[in-house]
Amino acid sequence: QLQLVESGGGLVQPGGSLRLSCAASGSIFSIYTMGWYRQAPGKQRELVATITSGGSTNYADSVKGRFTISRDNAKNTVYLQMVSLKPEDTALYYCNAYLVTVAAEEYDYWGQGTQVTVSS
Repeated sequence: QLQLVESGGGLVQPGGSLRLSCAASGSIFSIYTMGWYRQAPGKQRELVATITSGGSTNYADSVKGRFTISRDNAKNTVYLQMVSLKPEDTALYYCNAYLVTVAAEEYDYWGQGTQVTVSS
């Protein structure tokens, strides 16, 4: 059974830092792109950052220079280091992975989300 398990969310003051982690498990053959998306109350889910298996990254303009995405292919894990957090970064953060299983099935898989709240 495929799983994406996120961790690292929480409450932080403006200007603070958090590091999110997302570990994929199950009958995975390969993971192509992994990424983070977020959804604030009353808003649509939006891209935060993505990273390919080769390490190419893509960021939303709103987080460039403050967030860094990375991944450990051996552990099927993606990270999001967030610094200089702002109240507008408050959202439910979702991990995403586009992967292929050992049965050669492709999935665009989502985690359950981890809450990030930036408030004084």
